[in-house]
Amino acid sequence: MIYNISDHITFQEAISSSTAERLGISNIPDASQLKNMIELAENIFEPLRAGLGNRPIHINSFFRCEELNKVVGGAKNSQHTAINGAAMDICLLFGGSNKDIFNYIKNNLAFDQLISEFPDEQENPTWVHVSWNTGNNRMNILKSEKKDGNTVYVSI
Repeated sequence: MIYNISDHITFQEAISSSTAERLGISNIPDASQLKNMIELAENIFEPLRAGLGNRPIHINSFFRCEELNKVVGGAKNSQHTAINGAAMDICLLFGGSNKDIFNYIKNNLAFDQLISEFPDEQENPTWVHVSWNTGNNRMNILKSEKKDGNTVYVSI
């Protein structure tokens, strides 16, 4: 059965992981996590897509169960996981840059956390991480960088 969690995101797309498939990990959210995923899609993804002229946005990572998050080396408190299931990593497929995504969200939408992931010299992120926390959005803006081989997050 195929159904959408929003106008442009299928449930399958939201839980898709080649790593989970390869390793036989069941990456299925519970009802509470699914509710959070739907709220993220409705409050960030869909307004972002409309605001960027309905350009296609690729979801690199959305929901990750705890086991999958551990395997892919995600943060212990990752908002992608069962903690709340309300984070996604996204990028534009064509017709702009990931900086367009980052700036649109920063300037137009409420969010919990917005991260410019490993931006280049022109501040264009490799991808954008964004999360939603119903009733408690912190509007926390960061960028990730590599320092001495480790990923660090810097407030911007």
